[in-house]
Amino acid sequence: MKILSLVVIVVWLTVGMAVGQGVQFRKEPLTAVLSAARKAKKPVFIEVYSETCHICQSFIPTFANKTVGKFYNTRFISTKIDISSKSTIAFLDKNRLFVPSLPLFLYFNSQGDLIHMAMSNNSTDEVIRHGTTALNPEIRSSAMRKRFEDGERSTNFLIDYGMYARVTRDTVTNIRVMNEYATRQAANTFASPTNWLVLQKLILDVDNPLFQYMIGHLDQFIKPNGAEQVKTVAENILMSSLYSSRGNQYPAAKIITIRNQLQQVGIDGRVASNRTLLPEINAYFRAGQATKAASRMDDHIAQNQFSTPEYLYVIRLFNRKSPDASDAPTVARWANKAIPQAKSPAEQADLYFELAEVYRRGGKTAEGLKAAQKSLEMAKAAKIDTKRNTEQIGRLK
Repeated sequence: MKILSLVVIVVWLTVGMAVGQGVQFRKEPLTAVLSAARKAKKPVFIEVYSETCHICQSFIPTFANKTVGKFYNTRFISTKIDISSKSTIAFLDKNRLFVPSLPLFLYFNSQGDLIHMAMSNNSTDEVIRHGTTALNPEIRSSAMRKRFEDGERSTNFLIDYGMYARVTRDTVTNIRVMNEYATRQAANTFASPTNWLVLQKLILDVDNPLFQYMIGHLDQFIKPNGAEQVKTVAENILMSSLYSSRGNQYPAAKIITIRNQLQQVGIDGRVASNRTLLPEINAYFRAGQATKAASRMDDHIAQNQFSTPEYLYVIRLFNRKSPDASDAPTVARWANKAIPQAKSPAEQADLYFELAEVYRRGGKTAEGLKAAQKSLEMAKAAKIDTKRNTEQIGRLK
């Protein structure tokens, strides 16, 4: 009886200490934490942090608060993950999650599905509020799609939904929601502090009305925020649009506009040209404008000292993707310029092979056959596989 009483007392003291402490962050791997959550049928709270993040460090006393600890310890299995660790990066990639700032609060159900996310102010009430929201199926992040479809359009909701879409890498939803947000802003508030934060954190698309206003009224943003900050924000939006899936379908004229806008916000002209080069070339290919593609690349080559691998890359690009042969004379000139600077038989074999393809595309079979035979000769000298060479010669005979 005494032994049983002692056990009860120890258990009571242990539970009492746990409740009286701050949030108990489990230190085992995430897989073990999620497994424990499944067994306990509890949701999981994850703080994504960094040891070098001073804001993250400032949350330590908040998480140590007894009230916060009691709330989270009785309702969640909690852990924290360092953004710099390989396991964290793997976890975020697997779940297609983006971390826009630290600390980031992530809430998962016991099955490992994301149900809520938050970026919190540092107060006990706020940290508890986010946990309370995560437990409410009607208002947590995972319910935002339905709330949006049902017509909810409050300013704070649209901002929260736009951020959730960004964290979950749902760019299509982010663009849709932030366009809706922008259309609800009065024109005289476009440069407000709130909308500046929205531009910094949430806008990913150059067609968003807020970005279009900013790029047309840079002085209104530079004066309160500084030229360098405005440059960074504009550059991020321009580049995220240019290198997105929708950017892959931009016409050349729009890409040229982006190049000009990069320069407008302070990006060096040559840097802007380099960044937009391949998107513009591919846009010309899509439009069936091989001559314009060759002209754009020719201008670029004239301003840069190309190495043999760089020549090979662009010649192959045109041979594989050009919609017609109008570029062939220009591409042949690049190949003939590159061949003398090639340092090895293998490089010469590659260049002659591509030159033969250029001539074949352009209808110059005799010249193509000579280049193909030269490529075969160089391939033998380099002791590399000649199967492609014999096949090419066969196509040209």
